[in-house]
Amino acid sequence: MIVTGPAAAGKTTALLHVGRACHLAHTRKNPTPPGSANTAVPVAYVLVPPGATAKTLITEFARYLGIPTTTRMTQTQITDAVCHTYTAAGIQLVLIDEIHRLNPCTTTGAQAADLLKDLTGRLLATIVYAGINVTDTPLFSGTRGAQLAGRATLINCGPLPARHGQHHPFRDVITDIENNLDLTQHTPGTLPRHAPYLHQRTAGRIGSLTRLIRQAAITAICDGTERITKASLEAIRLDHLPSNTAAPHQSADRRAQISRHSRNSAKSAVLRCSGSDTAPSLRNSVWQAVALDGGV
Repeated sequence: MIVTGPAAAGKTTALLHVGRACHLAHTRKNPTPPGSANTAVPVAYVLVPPGATAKTLITEFARYLGIPTTTRMTQTQITDAVCHTYTAAGIQLVLIDEIHRLNPCTTTGAQAADLLKDLTGRLLATIVYAGINVTDTPLFSGTRGAQLAGRATLINCGPLPARHGQHHPFRDVITDIENNLDLTQHTPGTLPRHAPYLHQRTAGRIGSLTRLIRQAAITAICDGTERITKASLEAIRLDHLPSNTAAPHQSADRRAQISRHSRNSAKSAVLRCSGSDTAPSLRNSVWQAVALDGGV
């Protein structure tokens, strides 16, 4: 299975959500016996490194489970160790992100693509890939690309619609994010009420949405308000991608005003944080806010 789509469409978020769901389902069905030192690891998450070669890629597989490797080990030795350990650990789902970094048209890229094909046959697990617009990359070109395309189902992941039939998927995502906020003064239901504004602001991109809410949550923790409002959301300077596709009605003066307010809020928040004597609890709260991107 290959999850593809434009940047910030929520591919990694979806990948991690599936991985977490699989992990929780497995642990509920197969709880670890009391006193057992062997814990099953049903899910693996691997990030394709930039300019990946077959050896650097298989080393990422090894690093995920802490399999020891040395520079003297050959690719074959590391691959054998990975396949043995993944099977022994009970890996059932392998999530491979940033697959668009592979280029089978180059020698090193072709070797890395061949490695993935080899792992597909040797690992007793379902492999899910994710990457940016993979159909527009060399990944699907040539003989190796045809082999990969013939072994995977393509799932397009685009901006989330505000409404789909009788459902409101974008608002549902916002509700799930809000339920994971750890802000003591935040009123539940505030963010879902602003779903139309958030959809227009982020152009329906999940990555942009999570970054916007995460930054607003961190600011709320640092300035002591402990809540997110529409005003605090407007003060956050959004990433470049949705800024070019959303809020066409905003004037240049209004965007400049928001930018200045965002910088001033961030500066004052940093000053408040640096002078606080509750650093440990604050640091924990910030990490909880940062964790809004999800995880297995």
